[in-house]
Amino acid sequence: ARLRRGAAREGRGGGGGMEAASGGGLGGADPQLQRFIEVETQKQRFQQLVHQMTELCWEKCMDKPGPKLDSRAETCFVNCVERFIDTSQFILNRLEQTQKSKSAFSESLSD
Repeated sequence: ARLRRGAAREGRGGGGGMEAASGGGLGGADPQLQRFIEVETQKQRFQQLVHQMTELCWEKCMDKPGPKLDSRAETCFVNCVERFIDTSQFILNRLEQTQKSKSAFSESLSD
């Protein structure tokens, strides 16, 4: 499990350079290429979220791996995944509200 966690940490920061490079220098690039990069970036973010959720819930719910998942662990996994999704959605909504507030504030200053 330790090797997996170490690899997960390395993988989380790995895409940052690619995202930074793709965001800035493609202003005049082919629209299909831009769309492809956007889709691949979204896939990478989704995979990172799934990996993060899996790691978190595994650590929280799995005491001792065995041939079958007992009902307590199964309930724990279900609850963990639901809370992870709820929390992620809450954070996204909060960021969206903050962004809208900043936009409205900057528009009111320019009037």
